[in-house]
Amino acid sequence: MFPVRLAPLLRADGVPVQVARRLADAGHEAFLVGGSVRDALLDRSRGADEFDFATNASPDEIHALLAGWAAGVVTVGKEYGTIGGTLDGVTVEITTFRTEAYRDDSRKPVVEFSGDLETDLSRRDFTVNAIALRLLPAPEMVDPFGGLADLGAGVLRTPLDPEISFGDDPLRMLRLFRFTSSLGFTPDESALDAARRMAGRIGIVSAERIKGEIDRLIVGDHVEAALWGFVESGIAEEVIPELPALALEQDPIHHHKDVLAHTIAVVGKCPPDRITRLAALFHDVGKPETKAIDRGGVTFHHHEVVGARLTRARMRELRYSNDDVDDVSNLVYLHMRAHTFKMGWTDRAVRRYVRDAGPLLGRLNVLVRRDVTTANDKRARAIQRGIDELEERIADLAQREELESIRPPIDGHQVMAHLGIAPGRVVGEAMEMLLEHRLDEGPYTEDEAYALLDAWWGSRGG
Repeated sequence: MFPVRLAPLLRADGVPVQVARRLADAGHEAFLVGGSVRDALLDRSRGADEFDFATNASPDEIHALLAGWAAGVVTVGKEYGTIGGTLDGVTVEITTFRTEAYRDDSRKPVVEFSGDLETDLSRRDFTVNAIALRLLPAPEMVDPFGGLADLGAGVLRTPLDPEISFGDDPLRMLRLFRFTSSLGFTPDESALDAARRMAGRIGIVSAERIKGEIDRLIVGDHVEAALWGFVESGIAEEVIPELPALALEQDPIHHHKDVLAHTIAVVGKCPPDRITRLAALFHDVGKPETKAIDRGGVTFHHHEVVGARLTRARMRELRYSNDDVDDVSNLVYLHMRAHTFKMGWTDRAVRRYVRDAGPLLGRLNVLVRRDVTTANDKRARAIQRGIDELEERIADLAQREELESIRPPIDGHQVMAHLGIAPGRVVGEAMEMLLEHRLDEGPYTEDEAYALLDAWWGSRGG
């Protein structure tokens, strides 16, 4: 008898059975494979409905069966044997039985279509993802590589020898830690050994694919264990070398803490928001370059400035979007700002903090709080009280001023009309002067803005 948790996949009116029936009626085999089967067996809820099928039908045959039946049929992956579409609002991808492998000097896998399911499953990343479910004519579980046992044991093992699996697709070495993060499973020791030996092979994988795995790894519930594996395997050295560089040598006199351990702890303490956790991952990458030891101990002066620059360069290297690069590097740049106001939060300081953070304010405050990993309870409480005070000051000032839209009462067009000047650098300088007054003194009227503008223009000989 099949587990009750598989019942949603076996419903006669469900999308999986509809797809299987469509293929079976045309004389083709159809197996549900991948994450939908794995997660159903684990009784894990999936964020979105998506089903992957493996079949002996050719890509052209799959296309013909989906066209006119499923919505939004996608053929972008046809050369790799995959045709996609949407049925009842659910994404479906159907792939011809296949094998794929990377040549030594290529960033694109070579795909060959095979004639049987077992060969297809043997070339998947891990045994827990190499379990197939036949839906028609009767439910049947196909598990040639012991994936069900590994699922029960919480182990990530490759269907074939790990050197073969990782050689076929080196990205699987990074996926080893992505699934550690998302599932909480433990990598098989032979897979870890192979990853350590073959880490350099990941260099042939495209930056876009690597980025996709990092994004999934970083939001997992078990991200700390995954990051330690990522670093200790040597994969991080190939992908984000700034991370293992944080394992600074302990100074025998000052005994400063290991920045790598601190960083991984901060990531784990942050909520599973991708941007916040990426900022936590990068927030101290400027420390190795700025490390200095003097009589006062170890210092990392301006590490946030250096760190923002290194973050921006690495994220661009990984092909992150401009918005992602800006958001994460700005969080890294600003993460020390809250600690610089030790004498209390003046209105001026609060306005500048809010203006500089902009829409990142909430994430910045979370990062600043989670950045406290000291074992000194007294110091930790003092830092948290400082952040509490800051947030109270922001809330108080927000009631009195429009903090979310800090801007002068007049715009650039009004400046040009008042001064009788054309667009150019001077307009920007005038607006900057008016903004500085807004930040220093708070809200003011249009009349006051024009008076300030006249005085400023007169001081320039205008």
